[in-house]
Amino acid sequence: MEIPQSLLMRLKENEAIATKFNEIEISILTILNFQDFFEKLLCEISDKFSIPHIWISIIKESSIAVQLNDIKDSELLRTSTAFISKKKFLSITKNRLKPLLANENPDIFHALVPEIAGYDIGSIAIAPITLDGEIVGSINQADNNKKRFEPGIDTSLLEQLALKVSLCLSNVTAHEQLKFFAFHDSLTGLLNRGVMERILEREFQRAKRYNTDLALLFLDLDDFKSINDTFGHDNGDRALCLVADQLTLLKRGSDIVARFAGDEFVVIFPSTSKTQAEHFSKRIKKNLRSAPLSVNDMTFSVKLSYGISTISEKGIDSSKKLLKAADKKLYLAKQNKKILEP
Repeated sequence: MEIPQSLLMRLKENEAIATKFNEIEISILTILNFQDFFEKLLCEISDKFSIPHIWISIIKESSIAVQLNDIKDSELLRTSTAFISKKKFLSITKNRLKPLLANENPDIFHALVPEIAGYDIGSIAIAPITLDGEIVGSINQADNNKKRFEPGIDTSLLEQLALKVSLCLSNVTAHEQLKFFAFHDSLTGLLNRGVMERILEREFQRAKRYNTDLALLFLDLDDFKSINDTFGHDNGDRALCLVADQLTLLKRGSDIVARFAGDEFVVIFPSTSKTQAEHFSKRIKKNLRSAPLSVNDMTFSVKLSYGISTISEKGIDSSKKLLKAADKKLYLAKQNKKILEP
């Protein structure tokens, strides 16, 4: 029985597409960081299939959203990444894992598109990607041609691509997490002590070289042991995370926030006077007073003490002495509180 010519052509087309998908998989298989992974993926798909518009949508609540949002030096990712709420994403994709094709009502998919993109969408293909079985976003392709991604077209190869991307993404995520925790505190996500000390040394040398201000804030929680004993260690962790979040919220882009140890935190303020650092500290205390933590029928406020040192103080001739001076002032502040307590 003779095979129809149209079927032979379709088989050859599918084989060519499968070969291109395999080449894409090989090109991203050994990449172990988010930026290079997604940049390579987008470029490869665009080049091999001549796609006018290709981008990724990432669910804001997903485990990779923070890392991708932190990539500021990639023009490609900045213009080709859209962050969307999980509720909105699932509403658009109908909570399906298989690719979705559409060529009507393009406004429905507006939330999936990067804000700065001006895509002319005649048809669109949305291929959800997963991480450890959970949907984290999608790879999206669009064309002004309404027939390019017309509903009813076979999506099995696109589905295979999404699966391969998801598997590779799992490897990238595992590597990025190992790298992240080498530099960050696992509970709060802040920089750890080792990284902070290296940054402090760098900023100290820079301030000395250019004769600029440098201030350091050393703080810890008041009665932290009592919080753990009264409300449990889980709520002690909540208190630490609350402080970390407030420090991160109020800091400037140039400031460095780190968890030093236990309930101790350090903030490095480049080009900052003691008065400015004091103002920051007071704002932190005010914010904490207005954000008590609830535990069952009880609430408690997180309070803290702090010490501030600056590079201009007498005898501060090293980053270690700057840190030690702030630590000493923190100790004196806590002692004074004890004296003033009834």
